[in-house]
Parts: sequence; C-alpha cells; structure tokens
Amino acid sequence: MPDAAIGLIGLGVMGKNLALNMNDHGFKVAVFNRSPERVKAFMNDEAEGTEIIPADSIEQLIGHLTSPRRVMFMVKAGAAVDELIAQVLPFLAPGDVVIDGGNELYTRTNERTDYLAEQGFFYVGAGISGGEEGARHGPSIMPGGHPEAWPLVKDILQAIAAKVEGEPCCEWVGPGGAGHYVKMVHNGIEYGDMQLICEAYDCLGRGMGMQQPQIASVFADWNQGVLDSYLMDITAKILDSHDDEGFVLARILDRAGQKGTGKWAGINALQQGLPLTLIAESVFARCLSAMKDERVKAADMLGGPSTEFTDRYVDRYVDRSKVQSTDSPDQFVADVRDALYAAKIISYAQGFALLRDAATAYQWPLDYSTIARLWRGGCIIRSVFLADIQRAMQDDPTLENLVLAPFFTHALAQAQTGWRQVLVQAIALGIPMPAMSSALAYYDGYRSAVLPANLLQAQRDYFGAHTYERVDRPRGQAFHTDWLDAGKNKDRAGD
Repeated sequence: MPDAAIGLIGLGVMGKNLALNMNDHGFKVAVFNRSPERVKAFMNDEAEGTEIIPADSIEQLIGHLTSPRRVMFMVKAGAAVDELIAQVLPFLAPGDVVIDGGNELYTRTNERTDYLAEQGFFYVGAGISGGEEGARHGPSIMPGGHPEAWPLVKDILQAIAAKVEGEPCCEWVGPGGAGHYVKMVHNGIEYGDMQLICEAYDCLGRGMGMQQPQIASVFADWNQGVLDSYLMDITAKILDSHDDEGFVLARILDRAGQKGTGKWAGINALQQGLPLTLIAESVFARCLSAMKDERVKAADMLGGPSTEFTDRYVDRYVDRSKVQSTDSPDQFVADVRDALYAAKIISYAQGFALLRDAATAYQWPLDYSTIARLWRGGCIIRSVFLADIQRAMQDDPTLENLVLAPFFTHALAQAQTGWRQVLVQAIALGIPMPAMSSALAYYDGYRSAVLPANLLQAQRDYFGAHTYERVDRPRGQAFHTDWLDAGKNKDRAGD
C-alpha cells in the first residue's frame, strides 16, 4: 500500500541529505538512483535505521507514493532532467507534481512548466542553497512553477528549510522559472561575495605583508560586525586551518572552478541591458585564475610597478610597523573592511536590480523583502546584512536601487573614503582588485548626473547615422548631424 509522502531521485550529496532531512521531519521518503549500488550503500550507511524506502526502479518508486504523488529530482541540470521527465510521466496521473531541485537555467524551467501543464501535471523549479550542511539540517529553498502546486509541496519544503526567528527560509517565489531565476541571482551574488573576500585577503597579504594567522584573526573580528556572514565565518576558519604539513590553504592551487550559474546571471544581465558589473567581474576573475600556466609564464615576462614607486605610495599611507602587532588594527585594515562592506552593498544592489528587471520582463510578482528573508538562513550568502536589505525593501517596496535606501546611502557615505584609499593602494602595488574596483566604478557612474555617453552617441551617429537625443528637446526625439560638414550644418531631426 502506498505510504511515502514524496519520492526523491538522485542520491548525490544534496539528494542524500535532503532525504535524511525529510525523514527527520516525519515525512516518509522513497528514493531511487540510476546506480543501484548507490541506493544500497545509502541504505546500509546514512539511511540505516530510518523509514526511508529504497526503490529498484522508477515504477517501483512511484508505486510507493500517496496521491497526489510528489517526485523530486536531484540530478544534474540539462538533458538529465528531460530524460527523467520522460521516464517518470508514464507512471504519473494528472495532478501529480514533479519538483526539480537542481541548479537549472530558468528558461528551461519555463519550458518544462508549460510542457507538463499541457500533459496535466504540475511542475516546480525549486532553487536550493546551503550545500551539504544546508541540505541535511535546513537549506534556503526558492520554489517557483505552477502556483497550483505550491499547496501540494509547501508542507514538506517549509518543514525541511532553515528557520530564522521561527520563519522558514522557503516561500513561493512566482510562476514558471521564477524560483530558479532567484537562485541564479543568489549564486551570482555568491560569486561576488567570494571574490570580494578573496581580494580583501590578497590586499592584506600581498599589500601589507600580513601572515595567514593575522588575516584569520582580522576576518574573525570582522565577522562580529556588519560583515557577519557564513562566508566570512568559514573564511576565517579556512585561514586558521593547519595540519602536520602546515597551513592547508598554502597548498591549494590558485585555479578556481565554476558550475555556470554566475555566468548565467551575467549573460541574462547583458540580454536585459543591466550593469551587473561586479558579478560579471567575479566570473571573469575565475576564468583568469584558470589560466594558471599562462599566468606563470607572464609573471616572468611582464613587469609591475617599481619598488621605488610602490614604496613612495605605500609609505605615505601605511605604517608597516603596525602590521607586526595585533593590539590595534592598522588604518589600512579598517579601510579594507570598509571597502569590502561597500562593495558588498553594490553586489546586492546589482543583484536586486536584476530581479526587479526580471519581474517586469517576465511578469513575475517577485517580493524582494521576502527574497531577502529567504536568504537570511540556510544558504551560502546568509548574513546579518540581509536583515538590513529586508527592512529596506519593506520600508519601500518600489525602491529603484538598494543604494538609494537611506540605510545604505549612509553606509556607503561612511565607507567610501576607505574604499577609495584601498583601491589607490592596490593599483600602486599592482594587486588586481577587479570586483572592488568595478563596484566603485558602478557607484560613481550611478551617482553621476552626467556621463560621457554623449560623446559615445556622437561617435555612433558619425560612423553609423544612429542618431541621438538632445538635452534641450523632449526624450525620444531623434537627431542626426552630417559630421563631415558639421561646421556648416546644424543637427537635424532624424527620420
């Protein structure tokens, strides 16, 4: 007799831990994996003594489920999901629910939502963040898809999600691919956060000559204030981790990997015409890190700033003698903290701007305050900082950009002197800071009432007759100049 509340397909790290999490919360789970050995190993190890039900086939898995049947996929995005859908549908009935909990591209989720609706089934694209620990003890979950499916999956998803102040970090996001889109933006911000922390680490190490234990202490201290976050916490622990061979971090190759979600966010921003500069630079920084062999070769061939040059600029600002003491923070350390905080604000501002644009473009009723709440617990970017974002969005749901909220306007004003000083010193020392510097360029560009784009428009009109608007005429009216004879002819209205 069917008695399982949900079926889960895919017993990788995330799938196994979600199944255990569901079991802990009183939901009977049936599990299947295309490799029978993995199911057997799971049942003989982590799932031993639980009420989790192993299945030898998809048909058997679905046979264990109560109606309406709920089947969750935890498999690699792309073709594997389409193959599973084709294998599962013959055993389902109209009104059953398919949940994709992987990192899927939102456009594919849009397509699958429509396709399954035509077949009479409900589809949910649920972004899940938190890694292994989150999946086991409470992740952040961002479900979207068929609105009618939400009441059918709400009890399970909210039960297993992280809780902050008693509220689950799981709420319905919107129709179609909205859930996976929000997860994509989350991951883009995650790319930005990680890159910013890496740049702060590099600036303190190469820039000030601080040793790893000192940087670990600084980061641990920062984690007690406005930068309190999961990523800051684990970074301090990483920097302090050592074994018989020395510090673990010192043995790790500086070549970063990625799975594509940050790249998707950058591509979508380009398609939408939005400046997601910090997140894009964070993706490019990973791409540059992957060019390890070329960088090693270039290091011997390409020169940087001279010692005389760097000494002149660094000595003007940094008291190197203070680096050897942790009794009181050097001013430069405080400035790096401010730079990290300010750039982090910009990262989130760009991410939420992308969400706002998507809400209009795809007609999704996104609630930005709720999204900030979903990210406060369980996920990789969880931090006290998100409570400030949640309040800002609650205070003004129509806020055009996060930097315009009074709290963040003030925070940026307080932090920007240190932010600028750090970048000046990094440039003088030849230390790359792509994310922090692009964040400052965005801030300065956004606060500029006038930009040199008038010249750019003139150039476009010169070589391509693309026309331009005038400052003394109504918006939308086009003008063109015969630039080869501009000295004799005034500009004229375009066709």
